Amino acid sequence: MTDDPQSFDVLPGAGHSPVILHVPHSAREIPPSVRADIVLGDDELARELDHITDAHTAEIAEAAAGAAGVVPWRFVNRLSRLVVDPERFPDEREEMRVVGMGAVYTRTTHGAVLRSGDVEAGPLVQRYFLPYARAMTQAVADRLAATGRAVIIDVHSYPRARLPYELHGEGARPPVCLGTDSFHTSPGLLDAARRAFGETELDSPFRGAYVPLEFYGTDPRVEALMVEIRRDTYMTEPGGPASPGLGRLAAALARLVDAVSG
Repeated sequence: MTDDPQSFDVLPGAGHSPVILHVPHSAREIPPSVRADIVLGDDELARELDHITDAHTAEIAEAAAGAAGVVPWRFVNRLSRLVVDPERFPDEREEMRVVGMGAVYTRTTHGAVLRSGDVEAGPLVQRYFLPYARAMTQAVADRLAATGRAVIIDVHSYPRARLPYELHGEGARPPVCLGTDSFHTSPGLLDAARRAFGETELDSPFRGAYVPLEFYGTDPRVEALMVEIRRDTYMTEPGGPASPGLGRLAAALARLVDAVSG
């Protein structure tokens, strides 16, 4: 494991595809310099990674891209969200800061200390968060330039049972949760997702959709939807192998991609 591995990959799709499959939480990789500031022992860290990682979501996105009639672009985080979480606000706007899970986590899924209080978030934000955000912004800008629109589909997963860190986990936990944004999630995108996945709920137990800040709330050409897949439908929890459900969900995601690519 190198100390400065590739932070993310931008995997090309068809030139006329507006779709970006964004996979931010699928990796377990932590550079040694970052690991040094995490207070968990190796076994504890492995258990935490089992809980916090959206395991196999990169595989779901890859299989969907292979099955889609119009190949989408893929933006895949290659580092664990315990390094930085690229989908958080890096400042006081982030509500997850209350449970120690802003852009740089200080607490675990179960509320234990992850990093000591004297670890500064700034260097991690500079080294990992900001380059990721710039690259994602450019990826969206490229789709806008090529096709006149961009459709960001976030590929996530979540556990069958609520974890202590969840702020809004008291509601339904469907096979697929669709996270929406009032500005960037169009009715057409939402309808296509419902048709593709079948049994879904909106914004429960997770809500919202990721859009780079340069476009957020201002550019209606950028659409976004978060697809949260309940883990027991495609894998053994927590952190276990994939099951045959992975192929079924990849096929559903491919249907969604094709439905919004035209």
